Amino acid sequence: MVHTADIQDRDGAKLVFEKLGDRFPRLQKIWADGAYAGKFVEWAKEAGQWLVEIVKRSDTAVGFEVLPHRWIVERTFAWLGRFRRLSKDYEALIDSSEAMIRLAMIRLMVRRLASS
Repeated sequence: MVHTADIQDRDGAKLVFEKLGDRFPRLQKIWADGAYAGKFVEWAKEAGQWLVEIVKRSDTAVGFEVLPHRWIVERTFAWLGRFRRLSKDYEALIDSSEAMIRLAMIRLMVRRLASS
Protein backbone atom coordinates (compact mmCIF):
# COMPACT_ATOMS: atom_id res chain seq x y z
CA MET A 1 0.00 0.00 0.00
CA VAL A 2 1.30 3.40 -0.97
CA HIS A 3 0.15 6.54 0.82
CA THR A 4 1.11 10.18 0.85
CA ALA A 5 4.29 11.37 2.53
CA ASP A 6 2.44 13.53 5.06
CA ILE A 7 1.22 10.43 6.95
CA GLN A 8 3.37 9.28 9.88
CA ASP A 9 4.77 5.76 9.48
CA ARG A 10 2.88 4.31 12.43
CA ASP A 11 -0.41 5.81 11.17
CA GLY A 12 0.29 4.49 7.69
CA ALA A 13 1.01 1.06 9.16
CA LYS A 14 -2.48 1.02 10.66
CA LEU A 15 -3.92 1.70 7.21
CA VAL A 16 -1.87 -1.15 5.76
CA PHE A 17 -2.93 -3.66 8.37
CA GLU A 18 -6.58 -2.58 8.21
CA LYS A 19 -6.48 -3.21 4.46
CA LEU A 20 -5.08 -6.71 5.05
CA GLY A 21 -8.25 -7.78 6.78
CA ASP A 22 -8.38 -11.56 6.86
CA ARG A 23 -6.14 -12.11 3.81
CA PHE A 24 -3.23 -13.46 5.88
CA PRO A 25 -4.70 -15.43 8.79
CA ARG A 26 -1.33 -16.98 9.67
CA LEU A 27 0.33 -13.59 10.23
CA GLN A 28 1.28 -13.45 13.89
CA LYS A 29 4.48 -11.42 14.30
CA ILE A 30 5.47 -8.05 12.88
CA TRP A 31 9.02 -6.72 13.10
CA ALA A 32 9.26 -2.94 13.24
CA ASP A 33 11.73 -0.22 14.12
CA GLY A 34 11.54 2.12 17.08
CA ALA A 35 9.17 4.56 15.32
CA TYR A 36 6.36 2.03 15.81
CA ALA A 37 6.84 1.60 19.56
CA GLY A 38 4.02 2.65 21.86
CA LYS A 39 0.41 2.92 20.78
CA PHE A 40 0.91 0.98 17.53
CA VAL A 41 2.04 -2.10 19.45
CA GLU A 42 -1.12 -1.97 21.56
CA TRP A 43 -3.32 -1.28 18.53
CA ALA A 44 -1.88 -4.28 16.63
CA LYS A 45 -2.56 -6.57 19.58
CA GLU A 46 -6.18 -5.42 19.78
CA ALA A 47 -6.89 -5.16 16.05
CA GLY A 48 -5.47 -8.44 14.82
CA GLN A 49 -3.86 -10.26 17.72
CA TRP A 50 -0.49 -9.45 16.13
CA LEU A 51 2.69 -9.38 18.17
CA VAL A 52 4.83 -6.37 17.21
CA GLU A 53 8.50 -6.89 17.98
CA ILE A 54 10.55 -3.71 17.95
CA VAL A 55 14.05 -4.23 16.50
CA LYS A 56 16.40 -1.63 17.96
CA ARG A 57 20.11 -0.88 17.82
CA SER A 58 21.98 -1.73 20.94
CA ASP A 59 22.86 1.24 23.14
CA THR A 60 26.55 0.37 22.88
CA ALA A 61 26.64 0.27 19.06
CA VAL A 62 29.00 2.67 17.33
CA GLY A 63 28.64 3.35 13.60
CA PHE A 64 26.76 1.10 11.20
CA GLU A 65 25.26 -2.09 12.54
CA VAL A 66 23.23 -4.69 10.61
CA LEU A 67 20.07 -5.29 12.59
CA PRO A 68 18.23 -8.60 12.47
CA HIS A 69 15.17 -8.64 10.19
CA ARG A 70 15.36 -4.91 9.32
CA TRP A 71 17.84 -5.56 6.50
CA ILE A 72 15.06 -7.46 4.68
CA VAL A 73 13.04 -4.27 4.23
CA GLU A 74 16.08 -2.25 3.19
CA ARG A 75 17.06 -4.94 0.68
CA THR A 76 13.55 -4.91 -0.81
CA PHE A 77 13.64 -1.11 -1.18
CA ALA A 78 17.00 -1.46 -2.93
CA TRP A 79 15.54 -4.00 -5.36
CA LEU A 80 12.64 -1.68 -6.13
CA GLY A 81 15.02 1.24 -6.62
CA ARG A 82 16.71 -0.64 -9.47
CA PHE A 83 13.60 -0.24 -11.59
CA ARG A 84 13.84 2.98 -13.54
CA ARG A 85 10.17 3.84 -13.09
CA LEU A 86 10.50 3.52 -9.31
CA SER A 87 13.83 5.31 -8.95
CA LYS A 88 12.02 8.65 -8.75
CA ASP A 89 8.46 9.63 -7.94
CA TYR A 90 7.10 9.81 -11.49
CA GLU A 91 3.53 8.75 -10.75
CA ALA A 92 0.77 11.30 -10.32
CA LEU A 93 -1.63 8.86 -8.68
CA ILE A 94 -1.13 6.59 -5.70
CA ASP A 95 -2.85 3.75 -7.58
CA SER A 96 -0.24 4.05 -10.35
CA SER A 97 2.58 3.85 -7.79
CA GLU A 98 1.07 0.72 -6.24
CA ALA A 99 0.67 -0.85 -9.68
CA MET A 100 4.30 -0.15 -10.60
CA ILE A 101 5.52 -1.68 -7.34
CA ARG A 102 3.38 -4.77 -7.95
CA LEU A 103 4.75 -5.12 -11.48
CA ALA A 104 8.32 -4.77 -10.25
CA MET A 105 7.84 -7.43 -7.57
CA ILE A 106 6.09 -9.76 -10.04
CA ARG A 107 9.05 -9.38 -12.40
CA LEU A 108 11.50 -10.17 -9.59
CA MET A 109 9.56 -13.27 -8.56
CA VAL A 110 9.11 -14.56 -12.11
CA ARG A 111 12.82 -14.16 -12.89
CA ARG A 112 13.72 -16.08 -9.73
CA LEU A 113 11.26 -18.85 -10.52
CA ALA A 114 12.46 -19.08 -14.12
CA SER A 115 16.10 -19.41 -13.10
CA SER A 116 15.49 -22.28 -10.68
